[in-house]
Amino acid sequence: MLKYLAERILYTLPVAFGVSIVCFMLVHIAPGDPLTSVLPPDASAQLQAEMRAIYGFDRPLPVQYGLWVLKVIQGDFGTSIATGRPVAMELSRALGNTLMLAVLATMIGFLFGGLFGFVAGYFRDSWIDRIASLISIIGVSVPHYWLGMVLVIIFSVQLNWLPSTGAGPGGSADWVWDWAHVRHLILPAITMSVIPMGIVARTVRALVADILSQEFITGLRAKGLLDVGVFRHVVKNTAPTALAVMGLQLGYLLGGSILIETVFSWPGTGFLLGQAIFQRDLPLLQGAILALAMIFVVLNLLVDIVQSMLDPRVQRS
Repeated sequence: MLKYLAERILYTLPVAFGVSIVCFMLVHIAPGDPLTSVLPPDASAQLQAEMRAIYGFDRPLPVQYGLWVLKVIQGDFGTSIATGRPVAMELSRALGNTLMLAVLATMIGFLFGGLFGFVAGYFRDSWIDRIASLISIIGVSVPHYWLGMVLVIIFSVQLNWLPSTGAGPGGSADWVWDWAHVRHLILPAITMSVIPMGIVARTVRALVADILSQEFITGLRAKGLLDVGVFRHVVKNTAPTALAVMGLQLGYLLGGSILIETVFSWPGTGFLLGQAIFQRDLPLLQGAILALAMIFVVLNLLVDIVQSMLDPRVQRS
């Protein structure tokens, strides 16, 4: 186990290094000047040169990258060009809000997706299987932002049951665990859970159908094992793959929540990324992309470790 863990960590290091290079270069090859958001239109050449020196944009790209990586290792992601506040401060609150939303959406998607998948797999080729498969296909196919707007129209505008924007009363971005704030979490979490639910349902359905058709299940039933015992064996063999899919979906939700957070004005990293893109805030953009990418890399590592603990065959392969 320790050897497998060391190998996975060693594989992760070059991936993290490559991710840092991509994050640094992507924002620099984009058109436009990042200082246009802080400089007046009639700024003199001397003022522009001074601002470039302050933010380090006057140095060669390899030097900028090296200095940026050294600061990131120390926890310094730079200073936001638009707000003048540290990027780490901007990211800390936004990451917490996005993580809370993504974890809840993943739990909802995994719960209902696993339920639909198991039911469809057990009753494959029946009308129950067709209904569950149809629900999963709809979940994968429906655009996030469209579904979010439909839910807002129904539950916020017409029924007035749930708030449509913000993380708290009055559009507050400060989170408190009470019903007034939890109500703001329901619609975006449900919207984000639809695609993971469809993916998990289709994956679990295929796994359950394949496992039930294998010879050891026939042998267990021939020995007189009840359906409850067969169900435990099916769950045990399905869990590693389902867990891997859930971990990947959590990573996708953390990095791909920009449209949902924009629709619901949820103060997370997606909403922050949208602002950084329109404002050409390079330090904030780099910090947000790098943080989300590293979280995805770490999640993959954790999923590999947990999967190997549940299924020893992963280590041997």
